[in-house]
Amino acid sequence: MTTLDIKICGLKTDEALAAALAGGASHVGFIFFAKSPRNIAPAEAGRLRQMARGKAKAVAVTVDADDATLDAIMAAIQPDMLQLHGSESPERVSAIKAHYRVPVMKALSVRQAADLEAALAYRGIADRLLFDAKPPKGADLPGGNGVTFDWKLLAGLDAKMDYMLSGGVNAGNVGEAIRRAKPAGLDISSGVESAPGIKDPALINAFFRAVATARETIAA
Repeated sequence: MTTLDIKICGLKTDEALAAALAGGASHVGFIFFAKSPRNIAPAEAGRLRQMARGKAKAVAVTVDADDATLDAIMAAIQPDMLQLHGSESPERVSAIKAHYRVPVMKALSVRQAADLEAALAYRGIADRLLFDAKPPKGADLPGGNGVTFDWKLLAGLDAKMDYMLSGGVNAGNVGEAIRRAKPAGLDISSGVESAPGIKDPALINAFFRAVATARETIAA
């Protein structure tokens, strides 16, 4: 069976990070966006990043960050990857990738098939794409809203397109997500929280168990 990357995003505590690593997360995400309940200071993220070094790839998540902000984040945590979760253009993604010399994942919001067409502009520029549900009207956050989109929309994608699936995935629906979307990776945040921004180690453990069960069922 092919590997399945799993990113636990929006980590802020030692306990949540430990649960993510124990479960086998391939990526751990730290969010730098003031409006988010998952926002973390670069220095604290840098401390947690050291705990993950050599165990999982550290991803710095930003939203339309300027160069000074990116400089501070890069200096503090030396991430393995940058995730751009705003309205960054293909040109901006290319410039960031060239300047910081780390892989870049570009998040794109999806509600309908036409939204996926935007992904084509980033092919060959972003190292990976992340398809997240388009936020509800009036939402302050571009992601982490706990809403899903119709995963059947992804069926028509080029099989060679490397992407992670996000948006409302949790232990209860991850099996369906894997079967329908067949993603190379899953990105989880609100689905393992007891309240906005509060990661629950028990929910993280349950999520990894659900993934294992789903993959065993599909392989059978």
